[in-house]
Amino acid sequence: MSTALIDAQQKLNEGLKKELDEIMKVDQGYRMLFTSDVTPEKREEVLKKLNIDQEDFKKRGWEMVVEHDSINMHKVEGIISKYGYPGKTLVGEPTNQAVWYVIQHSNKIGKYLPLIKEAGKKNEIPFTMVAMMEDRFLMNENKEQIYGTQGSRGMIKDKDGKPVLMNFVWPIKDHQNVNKRRKEAGFNTSIEEIAKKMFGQDFKYEPYTLQKVLELRDKK
Repeated sequence: MSTALIDAQQKLNEGLKKELDEIMKVDQGYRMLFTSDVTPEKREEVLKKLNIDQEDFKKRGWEMVVEHDSINMHKVEGIISKYGYPGKTLVGEPTNQAVWYVIQHSNKIGKYLPLIKEAGKKNEIPFTMVAMMEDRFLMNENKEQIYGTQGSRGMIKDKDGKPVLMNFVWPIKDHQNVNKRRKEAGFNTSIEEIAKKMFGQDFKYEPYTLQKVLELRDKK
């Protein structure tokens, strides 16, 4: 092991790293319980790891996720006020992603997006994560996203002109060049590939204009 690597490890805030690792375990663990491809065995393993009672989870489900998101956000805001963004210099990788996940799953993206962008500029978090948060912020503001990282679900007209509830990639600004922007941002998948990852291998990406999406949503 090089001297530089040893020095870097010694500078990590191990106490903060441990706290953030626990926060990320809860954030990601709860969401894993709702993924469509998780096996019953894996779900049981996650429930046990998070010390969640199966019957309580059956009754409350997503309500429990919302509760823990709120708890995590409160913890994260305290950490940010003390340390700024806890990036890889302070807590290493992948712990540097913990605060990003909590903010991404909150209603405070607008407040913290400048902090996330600054962390990206300093290489404290991958730029792909900055791109994903910016896209989500734009989607939440009913604006076109830039990198095509966000999907949605809503009423969209099918080929016969009938409104149906369906999944779609949120409208993208200059969608013809989105794969070029994705590559420059550090993504290794095309918009067509990430769309299938979002919605399944049978999903075919079709670009919708923002005007059309908002128009159809208002009519439902």
